Amino acid sequence: MSKKTNEPVVVPSVEQVESELNKIKYRKRFVKTMFNTLAVLIVVAAAAVLVSTIFMPVIQVSGDSMSPTLNHGDVLVTLNTDSISQGDLCCVSWQNKMLLKRVIGLPGDKIVIDGSGDVYVNDKLLDEPYVIKKSIGQCDITFPYEVPDNKIFILGDNRELSVDSRNADIGSIGKEQIIGKVMFRIWPLK
Repeated sequence: MSKKTNEPVVVPSVEQVESELNKIKYRKRFVKTMFNTLAVLIVVAAAAVLVSTIFMPVIQVSGDSMSPTLNHGDVLVTLNTDSISQGDLCCVSWQNKMLLKRVIGLPGDKIVIDGSGDVYVNDKLLDEPYVIKKSIGQCDITFPYEVPDNKIFILGDNRELSVDSRNADIGSIGKEQIIGKVMFRIWPLK
């Protein structure tokens, strides 16, 4: 009996003690598992951020200069690569802005855009089914235009609205300005 309350002292049974010990062990395992899971999630998230920043930047389209190919709000995955070909869609850096454009000319190519908006590269008319309405657009360079070494000539698919290499302020883009080549669209899912 307890000296203060005169109540009998209850001694737990072996099963009750084992049950309590199992609960304590379970809590310890649960906390350890949660900690390990959280640590793995942090490492995976850090790796994903690193990969997306360095190797495969994810970008969102802003504006209509690439419509109908790309629309405002589309989310794209790009690949950071030096392997750029004519016709590739790429993201470039210009005055702290990112521009999404199509590669039209490579170093040494001779570019001509006639009054009706037809584009010729090295005297060959480009087949551009992605352009809905051809236009000379905002153009203040003289043709024929030769793409300088280590540069590319870019145009938006919406030629009336796009500000691109036809504008002397932008001109040809240096390869160091290329953020990445568009690989695929992840949003919208269509």
